[in-house]
Amino acid sequence: MPLSPDVAVVASWTGHVVVCGLHGEGLRVVEQLHQSGVSVVVVDDSPDPRLVRVLEGSGVPYLAADSRAPETLEAAGLAGATALICVESDDLHTLATALLARELQPGLRVVVQLRNAAVGRALQGIGVAVLDVAGLAAPSIVESCLGTGRWNVMLGRQEFAVVEAECRQDGTLRDLYGDLAPIAVVRRGGAQVEMTPGRDVAVVAGDVVVVLGTAADLDRAGLVDRPSRVAPDTEVFVGARAPRPQRVRSNPLLRQLIGGVDRRVKAALIALAALTAMSVTVLLVGYQDAAGRMSPLDALYFTVETIGTVGYGDFSFREQQWWLRLWAICLMVLGATLATVFFALLTNALIGRRIEETLGRRRITGLDDHVVLVGLGSIGIAVAERLRDKGVDVVVVERDSHNRFLGELRSARIPVEFADATAPATWAELHLERARAVAVMTSDDLVNIETGLAVRDLLGARWDEVPVVLRLFDSRLAATVEGSFDFRYVRSPAALAAPWFVGAALGLDVIDTFYVGDRPLLVARLDVRPGGGLEGTAMRELSARTRVVSLVRADGSAEHPPRRDTRFAAGDAAHLIGPYEELLALLRADVLAPAASAG
Repeated sequence: MPLSPDVAVVASWTGHVVVCGLHGEGLRVVEQLHQSGVSVVVVDDSPDPRLVRVLEGSGVPYLAADSRAPETLEAAGLAGATALICVESDDLHTLATALLARELQPGLRVVVQLRNAAVGRALQGIGVAVLDVAGLAAPSIVESCLGTGRWNVMLGRQEFAVVEAECRQDGTLRDLYGDLAPIAVVRRGGAQVEMTPGRDVAVVAGDVVVVLGTAADLDRAGLVDRPSRVAPDTEVFVGARAPRPQRVRSNPLLRQLIGGVDRRVKAALIALAALTAMSVTVLLVGYQDAAGRMSPLDALYFTVETIGTVGYGDFSFREQQWWLRLWAICLMVLGATLATVFFALLTNALIGRRIEETLGRRRITGLDDHVVLVGLGSIGIAVAERLRDKGVDVVVVERDSHNRFLGELRSARIPVEFADATAPATWAELHLERARAVAVMTSDDLVNIETGLAVRDLLGARWDEVPVVLRLFDSRLAATVEGSFDFRYVRSPAALAAPWFVGAALGLDVIDTFYVGDRPLLVARLDVRPGGGLEGTAMRELSARTRVVSLVRADGSAEHPPRRDTRFAAGDAAHLIGPYEELLALLRADVLAPAASAG
């Protein structure tokens, strides 16, 4: 069993966290735990050498072994650990590790990443915390695409809204927004972000302020309320994706007929209509028999039966003038030809559309104000489904025609284009000039950057108007790309999801995560324990970057917002907003026992 140099003493540790799986979200979880002062040991049977070097640079021990083996978990000090986090990419591996950990240490706090909904619910039933990265990260990505500037969260039994508002005049936050809790101020131009400012901070017109409050608070401040992202009584399954409610849809046959019509069908239909109008006009002018001239209805009837090659013999041209008989001949030939062409093209369009849907594709036609989503992975499908549920048209671009998520995409009736997203011709097919946003969600950072740059060039003057959301794993690279290439919406699903895993492992109830500018913030609940470090602490003594927005006392009374001289008491439930490192430090001050024996 390959070990890092200092892992030999790990088996005797206490108070540490075991992280199984280093790839993807695992490294972010380890970094956040380590930065918060929590001792960590990593288990991965095939660690990436680059990630191992990161661990070695941080002094985090690791075991290159299978977490499904009892001796591996014993060597990782499972007996003295406070929690185990498993973020393996394989659900079966995760399931086996979670069950083994519960068997070896029944009272251990176990947190896992799992995508399978049925298995996730079963694990939750035995006390395992189940989280899904895609489901956790998708809301923030969708918000960046739609730019509503508002999301709702439940804090206890009270619903609050976090709102972005542009200042219309100069003044202090207290004067402009009253009792709304200020979360951040983004100075004009986005060059500076001030986290959790005081209410007496001065702002100027053009600054963007992020505030939190109830619906009544928002009304008093002149901020119009919008529909909630999550209904107050809706139970949210934050583990593996559960089935989502289906929207009421229009007639699918009508949608197919309209969506499948291309220019050739339209041209044939226009030609038939023109021929019909010309024939009715000619017949009204020229046809005359013993009963008199044709009525408009008779002329239309004769034209349609002639084009349809029915010929009931209602009208005879034997006694008509030569030019009218010649017109009847032309009508028969042209009408039959155009009708045949029209029905052939229409049949071809409908059959072609059905074949495309069977293969997971749909023709991209008639879209306007839609979102283009590049990359069909677990994050991509979660974002696409959430956009669809909000009534927003989505088009997916994917290179792999055998992608495993195509079945879900087909069930959701979301069109997909199999193409290279860096090619200008692809974006012409996707109608980029009418798109409201672009989300680049592939699992390759370089491909995402290349695609984002291609979109930036094609948007031209619309670059500042159309949100382009870029998924990047590397946090340092993300900061560089934002500064160098002027990308405003660089998002890391790992950075959004990692606090949920860390919080669940350490006892911090993470409620939501969202971005202010380029900084992810957490909304969390912390229960103040008797004899803990927070008991008796006043609000003013907390970190300047942590905001207590609601305090529910043990007797059920609530303070919103608590005053600066308000003190924590045992049994209080504090709802906080701030950077994850600040909230974890607060958690350690109250909950975590010193882990001196962990080194």
